[in-house]
Amino acid sequence: MSTYKTAHLIGSVFLGLTLAGCAASDKPQEQNHLTFVYNFATQSLDPHRDSSYVPLRAGVTETLVRLDDERLTVEPWLAKKWSYEGKRTWRIVLQEDVTFHNGKQLDAAAVKSSLERSIDENPGVKNALNIETIKTDGPDLLIQTKTTYPEFISELVNPNTAIIDTKASGVTKEPMGTGPFQVKRFAPGTKVELKRFKSYWQEQAKLDSVDFVFNEDAGARTNALRAGQADIVYRPEIESVKQLKSEGLTVQATDTFRVHQLTMNVANGPMQSLEVRQAMDALINRKQLVDHVLQGYAVPARGPFLSSFPFAPNYPQQVQKTPEEWLKQAGYTKQNGRMQKDGRPLKLTLLTYAARPDLPLIAQVIQDDAKKIGVAITIKQIDVPEEYMASNRDWDIATYSNLTAPRGDAGYYLNATYHPNGGLNFSRVADPKLTKQIETLNETIQIEERSRLAEQIARYVDEKHYNSFLLHPSTLVAYDSKRVKRWKTEKSEYYMITNTLQVTD
Repeated sequence: MSTYKTAHLIGSVFLGLTLAGCAASDKPQEQNHLTFVYNFATQSLDPHRDSSYVPLRAGVTETLVRLDDERLTVEPWLAKKWSYEGKRTWRIVLQEDVTFHNGKQLDAAAVKSSLERSIDENPGVKNALNIETIKTDGPDLLIQTKTTYPEFISELVNPNTAIIDTKASGVTKEPMGTGPFQVKRFAPGTKVELKRFKSYWQEQAKLDSVDFVFNEDAGARTNALRAGQADIVYRPEIESVKQLKSEGLTVQATDTFRVHQLTMNVANGPMQSLEVRQAMDALINRKQLVDHVLQGYAVPARGPFLSSFPFAPNYPQQVQKTPEEWLKQAGYTKQNGRMQKDGRPLKLTLLTYAARPDLPLIAQVIQDDAKKIGVAITIKQIDVPEEYMASNRDWDIATYSNLTAPRGDAGYYLNATYHPNGGLNFSRVADPKLTKQIETLNETIQIEERSRLAEQIARYVDEKHYNSFLLHPSTLVAYDSKRVKRWKTEKSEYYMITNTLQVTD
């Protein structure tokens, strides 16, 4: 039996046992119950540190503002309204009569403490928020940023800025948020059991309870839905979409703000060379990846942003050179079928991860195509890409998937990915010219000028090939629409288990 088939079988059996455990509780299962199977696992529910954003996605926590991804506008949530007071200071007026899951009232002091904790716990949040001071002014917050920062409010969409009661213990297992659901039980790496929060500040949740189950095996997730063990499956197996539809199940394919990219380690090794990066970019057959790996549920990417965004540039015509020509320009020659320089063959380590099942397949395609031109690529599978790439330099390239405009603005991605202090700058880009461009963008208020600057930065990144952008995937969600009502696949991928989601039995 192949390794893939063995892993698939193990994943299916494990998920079956997990879901069986969901049904065998210590009291009769509520009729108004939903089982949701997600493709990422988390070991912690600390909303300020969890890179999978499970607390927000599961409806446990909320942020001060949220994104309307149809209109690409920032809307009130725990913040009722906000205003710019001048002198880099923002006033935030909070919603009234909001309580945490432990019954404590949400007030300015609690929000201040939560934001300060998110900054202390998460360097990416610290850099993104750029806060100098946070003060309370009666029921309001006064936040002063370190520099003029017109997009500050939109950064509060970030799930890692979710508001919790910081004085409550057990944040990794049971964060005290304000969402429509509270944690009943958490099994790290396996599932979160949720129950309706009866004192929710908006309309109470329609569902009594939810099992938010983790499984990184797309086949196992799909089989759970077909077997009636799951109600909603996030990212089912692409190969099974036609079969699911033929069985009367609904499969939604939604354009998102996501890009699959080839992240380059420019801090050391062969990828420090621009010509080697250009060779890797020229190697990639994007149409082949879209048609055969994603089976049409994607579009080829030219840059990080979908072409529909106002800040997506019209890129100049690329120099038409083969990968071999770029490598020759970098000083490599082919000897005995292998690309070499100074007597050393070109060998690369490529990272990938199974939580997005198309990424290992893309990695294999790149490996095979590289072999044809004499470049040896070793694929290394990892579990949590953000943690691994941030802590290790024993890799050259990585297949990675990133939300590039989850706030409806280019600033998030450009800061996170290319600023030296960016939380997602796994490439270790430290380009003074690029840094200056990003910081100018951060201080620019006028929307048209921001779009112009973002275009300029995106073109510069394209010239330097700090990353190669492969494709923009659709997000697939499969569910039984006869039972599940009011599910919406959000482009931002932030909001999943909501107070309006319901089932009919």
